[in-house]
Amino acid sequence: MSGAPFHAALARGPARAHADWIRTGDGVRLRTVVWPEGAAGTVLIFSGRTEYAEKYGPAAEALRRRGFASATLDWRGQGLSDRSLRDPLVGHVDDFASYQQDVTAFVAALRAQGLPEPFHLLAHSMGGCIGLRALHEGLPVRAACFSAPMWGIRVHAALRIVAAALGALARATGLGHRYVPGTGTRSYVATAAFDTNVLTRDPEMFAWMQEQLVQAPELGLAGPSLDWLRAAFEETARLKRLPAPDLPALCIVGSAEKVVDLEEIQRRMEGWGRGELQIVPGAEHEVMMDRPEVRDAFFDAAAALFRASADPDAVRS
Repeated sequence: MSGAPFHAALARGPARAHADWIRTGDGVRLRTVVWPEGAAGTVLIFSGRTEYAEKYGPAAEALRRRGFASATLDWRGQGLSDRSLRDPLVGHVDDFASYQQDVTAFVAALRAQGLPEPFHLLAHSMGGCIGLRALHEGLPVRAACFSAPMWGIRVHAALRIVAAALGALARATGLGHRYVPGTGTRSYVATAAFDTNVLTRDPEMFAWMQEQLVQAPELGLAGPSLDWLRAAFEETARLKRLPAPDLPALCIVGSAEKVVDLEEIQRRMEGWGRGELQIVPGAEHEVMMDRPEVRDAFFDAAAALFRASADPDAVRS
């Protein structure tokens, strides 16, 4: 590991933080950020598509106040981690299995640093998809809290068929790196108006997210590639066929969710024997970036779950 850049002032997180570069088994360089204060354990924050470590500074501070250290990473292809395409703004991956190499390298780095255990998972959107797969692969956490997990992508059924066919054709013809039609070359957060955004009801949080991309545009990401969309459909379909992992879980999602498939979230949580679903009335996709009272309730619930799962008898092998 070696030191990596981190925009601490933009992150608004705990004062103590350090960023490092790590390498995955297939040679991809990733940026990790650790906020080490907190003796109750360490929360592994799995972020969503287009996101980066600085966006989770407030989450890290909320967790620190509740006694937990936290750590996150920029997934391959976004944030300051390696981007594989000539156009760095395309959100791209060939196969979601690649993200599991990121997870493996991340956990190894955290354990090498001796961060306090037990570990817990906090996963948002695409991070929820990656996180669910990681749980099936043996991610060493005691409990998982999901925020609007991407266990399905919200698109019309007819468009889903078209998108799947288009993705398969693009892969066969070597054009999978192209943007998904209808998406642009600029970040949604950077260009959306608050009044019509599908992320948060809090104007201050939305303005802060936009300011991050003004001050550090290298963190931004635009639309997904056709390969990413195909791979996302394939992975969510595979996960749908798997049983719920045997560990405590909490899933929190807004009733006004417009990005991921709320019905798939409800179906998954209905079958999660040790799971609980909370639907926040009126909230959009970014519950952790919603109004202050919603954010506080979210982190109170997450911390309660993590504390309750800290019984040594619940340790995963």
